[in-house]
Amino acid sequence: MARDVVELRVHGVSGVRPEALLDHPVVVRVAGDRSAGFYRPRPGFGVTTGPAGVVIEAYHWRNLTVGTVARTVALLFLLPFMFSNLAAWLRPPGGGGAVKALCRLLGATVTIMFVLAVAGVVLDLIGWQCVPYRPCTAGRGYLGWLADLPIGPRLVVLAVLPAAAIRLVWWIGSRSARAFEDFQVRHGTSGAPAGDRLDADGFWRGEALVGRLRSIHVAIAYFTLDVSVLVALTARSPGAMGVALLAATLLLLTACLVLLCLPALNAPHSGWDWTRSVIRPLRGAVAAVTALTAGYALLARRQVPVGGALPGFALTVNSVILGQAALLTVLAAVTVWQQRRAPREARAFFRGLGTPVFGAISVGLSATFTAGFVYRAADVLDRGAIPGPEHPPPPGAPPLDPPIAYRWDALGALVTVLLVAVVGLYAGRFTRRGRERLAARISQEDFPDPPPEAVARMGTVRRAISRARLAEQFSPLLIVYLVLSLLSLAFTALDLAEIGPTQLAQRVAGGRRTFVGLAAYLIDAGTISLGLIVFGLLMIGVMAYLSPEVRRAVGVLWDLGTFFPRTIHPFAPPCYAERAVPELARRVSGLSREQKVLLSGHSHGSALAAAAILQLPPEALRRVGLLTYGSPLRRLYGRLMPAYFGDDVMREIGARVGWRWRNLWRSTDPIGGAIFSTRRPGGRRADPADRVDVRLRDPRSVTVPPTDTVPPPIEAHWPYHTDPHYAAAVAELAGSVDRPG
Repeated sequence: MARDVVELRVHGVSGVRPEALLDHPVVVRVAGDRSAGFYRPRPGFGVTTGPAGVVIEAYHWRNLTVGTVARTVALLFLLPFMFSNLAAWLRPPGGGGAVKALCRLLGATVTIMFVLAVAGVVLDLIGWQCVPYRPCTAGRGYLGWLADLPIGPRLVVLAVLPAAAIRLVWWIGSRSARAFEDFQVRHGTSGAPAGDRLDADGFWRGEALVGRLRSIHVAIAYFTLDVSVLVALTARSPGAMGVALLAATLLLLTACLVLLCLPALNAPHSGWDWTRSVIRPLRGAVAAVTALTAGYALLARRQVPVGGALPGFALTVNSVILGQAALLTVLAAVTVWQQRRAPREARAFFRGLGTPVFGAISVGLSATFTAGFVYRAADVLDRGAIPGPEHPPPPGAPPLDPPIAYRWDALGALVTVLLVAVVGLYAGRFTRRGRERLAARISQEDFPDPPPEAVARMGTVRRAISRARLAEQFSPLLIVYLVLSLLSLAFTALDLAEIGPTQLAQRVAGGRRTFVGLAAYLIDAGTISLGLIVFGLLMIGVMAYLSPEVRRAVGVLWDLGTFFPRTIHPFAPPCYAERAVPELARRVSGLSREQKVLLSGHSHGSALAAAAILQLPPEALRRVGLLTYGSPLRRLYGRLMPAYFGDDVMREIGARVGWRWRNLWRSTDPIGGAIFSTRRPGGRRADPADRVDVRLRDPRSVTVPPTDTVPPPIEAHWPYHTDPHYAAAVAELAGSVDRPG
């Protein structure tokens, strides 16, 4: 085969080094940089060509999603924002304007909960409850001096900390944007359609929209902080200026929420966006309102009656949580209605509830971080006593009392984790028999007459196939999580009547101490579990950096969560694909001017390759072929994100490359699968999609070959490029690229 064909290999999540991807000991970077580069075998060090004599090249983008331990752990605290951003991309096909608007509102509530968490510790627990109580400041000189300040100046001084936290998140978002979203390439996609599609011109250039969304969320955060201060000062000592300032702040906060729902932000790639002219006045309004709030608090030196919790704070927390429950309910209704209108093959595998489920995960993580942070801070301030009316404070301990809604969050987190774990175990055991029957049938077809000495090996193969089918069985688990999350959020409505879990248990049980004590212990266990969940996430973050096994397990979710542009929540981790996809498309487009290109993607790399294909100009597509292997395009992405990786999109990709596409897959692969051969019978005659999928038998044999000492290994998800069928697919595609007809 002539050397006029370049096989460009793209790795998957937690990708292998370029040396392993190219199967060559010495490589050299020919384009790109250390973060994401293109590598080829170094001449003079053995064979530098691939199957059929093609030139081999690797795109190594792993460094875009990895970093130091500190960076990995820091990004874990952005998980609520990441899931909030990801939720909208899991919507069913059809109009996505309503779903995006609801998801942006839900993301705004996550931002508000972030501010309320810091304000709840600094303004409520410290400034309002702890400082006036002498036993709380005893031996704490860093807090004692605050007691000499009037309540207004004290709140202003303490509000510096939540304001700094907002500024930190703002800085992290703008700094990460410069890493990926400001990456500019031009490869000639003029004439591409507009809209919310992977092939839209500008789909992977969201830096302008993300900047405007960031300004809106920062405004929401500062307005939330201003409202907390103003409500505390005006609730017990109202004044005309304070009430007017509070009304103006609430009006501006409402305007920001309305702004998130406007079509100009729901269709960011249409090329016309008038919201740019709104951002500058909004920033000015934030500065003015915050300055006026600080000035009002500093001038309000009269003593405001202090006692109990921060006025209005518990009501604010409760209102936000109930708003989240309402948004998730509406979101579930909208997505189910849209899915019922979608074609049968485009329906998601857990009934179209991917968007509200991931929204519930975002809300759940936000509640876990918030309640865990508030309870641990209260635990430190009250010198080790678990806060709450169920436990009378010991002598010398301050009677700190976080909002009742946080107690419901703690109880809901415990119950949700336990029930989801039980359902998960039940789902795995309930589906085992069906998976084992399927595995037995597949292994029998692959190895119809195994010799007696291969019986044990056949059992190993059947177990591998059965385990590989486990991912599809956890759809009920996600539904259960969504229902429990909605119930947990709805129960916080009892906070409006100041009814906590123990008070409810007392009323239901008729005052019997056994049930009341059980409820108190469950709340204690819930508060402890919140801390354990946060600690567990920290350990996962550290292990994901240190352990390749953990990194591969976490990498699928992480790289999926940061694959799409953060045009829903601007505080989410940065979108690496905003560099990877345009860069890959430009490289393919440039190579196609002089050579033929076979774009080869493994696992998640097949998603990058597919997105790059949709960004290529027509003159380049004529000289491009596509090879995917271990690909989750249909099995995972097509089901989770049917609006972006559905059957119509896969057919569009096949048509653009002239159906010069082969997809290799194995039944033992827990991630990859077929792309077209899973569709129902009775389809189109002479359908070119029927030739795309090529199933590989794994293992290649269940007996020991004459030249070996052990049976061939079960390769499952990796490697693919060592299989003889891989070389045959490369040779076939290399010969068909740019061939007439």
